[in-house]
Amino acid sequence: MKTLQTFKHHSKRLIKNMTIALAASALLAPVVAAEERDSFSIAWSIYAGWMPWDYIEDSGLIDKWADKYDIEIEIVQINDYIESINQYTSGRFDGVVATSMDALSIPSAGGVDTTALIVGDYSNGNDGLVMKGGSDLRDLEGQSVNLVELSVSHYILARALESVGLEERDVEVINTGDADIVSAFSTETVRNAVTWNPQLNTIASMPDAHRAYDSAMVPGHIKDLTIVNTETLKANPALGKALTGAWFELMAVMGTDTEEGRKIRAFLGKSAGTDREGYEAQLAGMKMFWQAEDAVAFIASDTAYEAMDSVREFSWEKGLLGQNAASADFIGIAFPDGKMLGDGGNIKLRFDTTYMQMAADGKL
Repeated sequence: MKTLQTFKHHSKRLIKNMTIALAASALLAPVVAAEERDSFSIAWSIYAGWMPWDYIEDSGLIDKWADKYDIEIEIVQINDYIESINQYTSGRFDGVVATSMDALSIPSAGGVDTTALIVGDYSNGNDGLVMKGGSDLRDLEGQSVNLVELSVSHYILARALESVGLEERDVEVINTGDADIVSAFSTETVRNAVTWNPQLNTIASMPDAHRAYDSAMVPGHIKDLTIVNTETLKANPALGKALTGAWFELMAVMGTDTEEGRKIRAFLGKSAGTDREGYEAQLAGMKMFWQAEDAVAFIASDTAYEAMDSVREFSWEKGLLGQNAASADFIGIAFPDGKMLGDGGNIKLRFDTTYMQMAADGKL
């Protein structure tokens, strides 16, 4: 049975174990990826913002768009989120779904030039901090907080503490797996926890629980992306056109209050181990970009730029940009209109709106 778990986390051990493979993939990627091809594979894992790929595959929508450009695209579900990104990084897949933080700290930090092809949404309440006995963040000082270390939950804690003048050293972080966070919070000893939905809604509904801070307070900081290898995309623009076309064709219907839209959401809810209402509750905590033009406008905004600046600083502080990173500027991040973060000579993450703009203009 599939469950609506995000697996949006990674550990220091996983990153260390991947070091050799990442270095190898970084050296091999330009040679392999530069080839013109007609067959591709994209990996996805279960989370509300990425579930649409399941429908796109099951309904035959991806075949329709792939056939239009005389290519084949395989959409593959991977049960372990981080493993799917590791496999993309090593070259097993041409693309994968990932948060902006993980796109930066795993493939980009591993030397794989990566393009954010589709910006599907950002977390707008689906990630949050829950406290027992009150909601004053200043009360966290001297207390312990349970969360998945080095995940977006860890990032949310950092922003929450910062909002009241505290730092991470003012609290004790206790690493707790996402599968264990609900049971941990139900005990008397655990007073504070940071997690994502559906676990977030579950613990927030417990007695004396108070939702003290969530991702709606830092809009745009946790972006959900479909990323692809940059060199592969350059050599095979048909891949970008087919993926983007299929995605936004579905979005145009999925977000509507129509019978077809409800059927799609019901299908995705069932695939995620819940129902339509449960899936819609997940969507309510996200800012979905139902129209391509909205995604283009967002990623070109100052909000998206400043949010990514904050994310890269956090990633560097936690040692997620690799041993060679002397500062957050080590990796270059390119945005539309020539905007840049970090080293322009080492661009490894690109927010390229070319294909989303084509979708918005009806030119796919």
